[in-house]
Amino acid sequence: MSLFTPGRRWQPPFYPFKKEKFSLRLLEATERIVKGPLFGCRMCGNCLLQETAFICPMECPKGLRNGPCGGSTPEYCYVDKTRPCIWYHIFERSLKMKREEKLMEVLPPLDWDKAGTETWGDVIHQVRKVGTGRFLKSLVSRDRVKRHEIWESVFRPIRQPEWWNGDSEYHPPAYNEPASELEKRLRNGEFVFTVEVIPPLGASASPVRKSVKMVKPYAAAVNFTDNPSATPRMAGMTCCKIASDLGVDSVLQITARDHNRYSLQSKVLGAAELGIKNILCITGDNPAIGPGPQGSMEIYDLDSIQMLWILRKMRDEGKYLDGRSIKNKPSFFLGAAASPFASKPEFQAIREHKKINAGAQFLQTNLVFDAAGVEKWLEQLYKRNILDKVYIIVGIAVLKSLNMTLHLKKEIPGVVVPDEIINRIEKAGESAHEEGITIALELIEKISKLKGVNGIHLTTMGNEQIVERIVRESGVNTRK
Repeated sequence: MSLFTPGRRWQPPFYPFKKEKFSLRLLEATERIVKGPLFGCRMCGNCLLQETAFICPMECPKGLRNGPCGGSTPEYCYVDKTRPCIWYHIFERSLKMKREEKLMEVLPPLDWDKAGTETWGDVIHQVRKVGTGRFLKSLVSRDRVKRHEIWESVFRPIRQPEWWNGDSEYHPPAYNEPASELEKRLRNGEFVFTVEVIPPLGASASPVRKSVKMVKPYAAAVNFTDNPSATPRMAGMTCCKIASDLGVDSVLQITARDHNRYSLQSKVLGAAELGIKNILCITGDNPAIGPGPQGSMEIYDLDSIQMLWILRKMRDEGKYLDGRSIKNKPSFFLGAAASPFASKPEFQAIREHKKINAGAQFLQTNLVFDAAGVEKWLEQLYKRNILDKVYIIVGIAVLKSLNMTLHLKKEIPGVVVPDEIINRIEKAGESAHEEGITIALELIEKISKLKGVNGIHLTTMGNEQIVERIVRESGVNTRK
C-alpha cells in the first residue's frame, strides 16, 4: 500500500514506448522511485494529484479520472472487493481539506504519448516559462490571490492541455429547438415514461420489433442497452434504427468501456445520420463481471464525463477532439447515468453536478427501490442549484421473483434493495411477480411527486407486455 494513497496499483506502472534522452530517462526513473511508494503512481505522464486531494485516481481499476463509477460503495470497489473505492477516499479527503471545488474541473483523458514519462519535466518547463524567481517568491507570498494565479500558471497547462481545456463551469446547450422528440416532450413539461429494451443475443431483429411495437403507445422513448454485464449483444445502434423506422424515439447507450476517443466520435456521427438523437453516456460494466474468457481489464480510454465533454463540443462548437472542424455538426440530446445510492448523497451530487457541467441534459438513474432515498439525493442536487439545468428520469424495475430480487441486491453495482421489499417478495411466494408490480406502482406514485423528477425509466427484464399495465395503473398525469 502506498503512503498517501489508500490502495494499491491495479495495473503495473507505464513505461515509455519511445527512446528519450538520458537526462529525461533519469528524471523518469527518479519520479517513479519517489511517487510509486508515496502515491502508487503508475507514471501515466498526466498527473492530477493536486486536483484529487493527492490521492492517485489511477488506482481505480477503470482508471476513472473524473469521479467514481455507479458501482462505487463506501466499503469496497465492485471490480475488486479486496480494495477500497479510491474515489470515495478522494471525496472524503477533499472535503476535509476544503478542496471540494477542485473535484468539479473536467479533467482530460490520458495523452498516451506521455504515458510512462515524467511530469516533473513539464513542471520544470512551466516554472521556467513563468520565471523561476517569480514562482519561488509566490510560494512565500502572503497574497493568496497572487499565489494562486502563479501556481495555476504553472500547473493548469500541465493538467489542461490546449486540445482539452476543461473547466468547472456549466455549459448550456448552444441550440434552441429540441433535438429529439424526447427532449421536446420534456421541455413541454410532460412527465415521460421511457422503456429499457435489452438487445437480443442473436442476429435476428424480430424480438426488437416485437418489443418496440408493444411499448410504442406508452413510451416517450425506447432505451437500448450497450452490452450490459459485459455480455455481447446486438448493437444498440441497429436497434435504435429499427425503433426509428417504427416511429419510436430511441436512446442510444454508449459505454466508455467499449469505445475509445476515435470510435466514439465516429459512432455519434453515424448515429446522427441515422436519425438517432438521444445519446446516453455511461461508463459500462467492468469485464470482471462478464462471461469468460475474461478480456483485457485495462480498456478504458475515456470515462463518461469525458465522453459528455467531447460530444457537447462536437455538437455545440463543431469541433473534433483534435481541433478539426466538423463540416456538418451532429444534433443530439445528451444524457448520463446517475446512481443515487452508490455512496453518500452529497458525494453523488458532486458526481452528477460534474456531468451536468460537462454536457448532460438529462440524468437516467439506475434502479431505485427507496423513494425516501431518492428524495435525499434530490435535496443534495437542489443544494447545488442544478435541478433546473437537467431533466431527471428515475429507473424502476418490475420484480419477478425472489431470486431476481436477491440478484439485484447482491450482484448489481449501485443498486440497493431494502429488506422490506425482499420480505414482501419472499412472502408473496408464487405471486411474487404480482407483488413486484404493486411495488413498482407504489414507487412510481411516490417518486413522480418529488420535485425535480421528470419521468420514469421502466426496466422490465424482457417482460415488455407489462408496460401498458404499469403506465395505465400508475395514474400519473403526464402533464405537469
